[in-house]
Amino acid sequence: MTSTQETTHASDALLRPHAEQAFADELAALARADDRPRPPSWQLSPWAVVTYLLGGALPDGTVISPKYVGPRRLMEVAVATLATDRALLLIGVPGTAKTWVSEHLAAAVSGKSTLLVQGTSGTAEEAIRYGWNYARLLAEGPSEAALVPSPIMTAMKAGSIARLEELTRIPSDVQDALITVLSEKTLPVPELGAEVQAAKGFNLIATANDRDRGVNELSSALRRRFNTVVLPLPAGEDEEVAIVTRRVEQLGAALELPAVPAAAEEVRRVVRVFRELRSGMTADGRTKLKSPSGTLSTAEAISVITNGLALAAHFGDGTLRAPDIAGAVLGAVIKDPVADSVVWTEYLEAVVRQRPDWSDFYRACREVHQ
Repeated sequence: MTSTQETTHASDALLRPHAEQAFADELAALARADDRPRPPSWQLSPWAVVTYLLGGALPDGTVISPKYVGPRRLMEVAVATLATDRALLLIGVPGTAKTWVSEHLAAAVSGKSTLLVQGTSGTAEEAIRYGWNYARLLAEGPSEAALVPSPIMTAMKAGSIARLEELTRIPSDVQDALITVLSEKTLPVPELGAEVQAAKGFNLIATANDRDRGVNELSSALRRRFNTVVLPLPAGEDEEVAIVTRRVEQLGAALELPAVPAAAEEVRRVVRVFRELRSGMTADGRTKLKSPSGTLSTAEAISVITNGLALAAHFGDGTLRAPDIAGAVLGAVIKDPVADSVVWTEYLEAVVRQRPDWSDFYRACREVHQ
């Protein structure tokens, strides 16, 4: 059994394998077919990384599945940034695949996506720089053996890609610990009178959105160290339906849900409802709508359909129907129990009720929204 086969076999038992585990066969096939120049320490060339993200067919017949559906130029800019001395900042509203793209970029470039710092309002500077094993520190004093490297320090030593999620949720003074790392490519350790210099291939991918409360704006000094790529919501309904359908199939397989096909009609209904409510306009452009407080992202549509498939498989007749998705749609739309409830009721009566082929969906939604 080859190492790739062993990795694939091991990942089959995991609830959510890392990208480099779930797509090990594709990454290996791309590495074999890739004859283009590779930046130092990269596992693939920039061309192969973009192919891995957007999908395509290789000369040996291997089909690379798309991981991201959207403008090719955005992914080219993102990958090209990682080949320079500028870090990459992925920005977008929640649910625009920032984390997903970040993980797959790290997997394709470095073969490892797990050098991750999860940003929160409580993230301390040690999570970005380094910490200490305090038992050894007290017993031996400052030493390299007592030092606990952060994922970013580890990536610097290895010449790999580090990831930082929700950068703008980290307090501003902690954010600024990145400035020396990104500008000088070094991380001082004054307690040891030493420093860690980044090996070739090191870079950082950060993600951020400005829709959540508690957002901390980046300082101008830090923002200059990033090249920013804005990930948009899917441009068209068909594109979003395709994304939802594919991800639901992948999740269903990973969760080993009993086989229930994702009914195209129900997927399109959920996508259309979400698109209309977040845009404040019906698809035909004739009716203006109030928008709820939530983002109603593609990720939430995927969750709604997956939940519906589980209901249909375990408590229904094995076919995805309107009642299977109505409750999850209600939960996604109504975040504020007062204001959003009014928005949803008006949408049901003014839009959904007027669509003759949506009568089953209307009845199911009214039944759960009493």
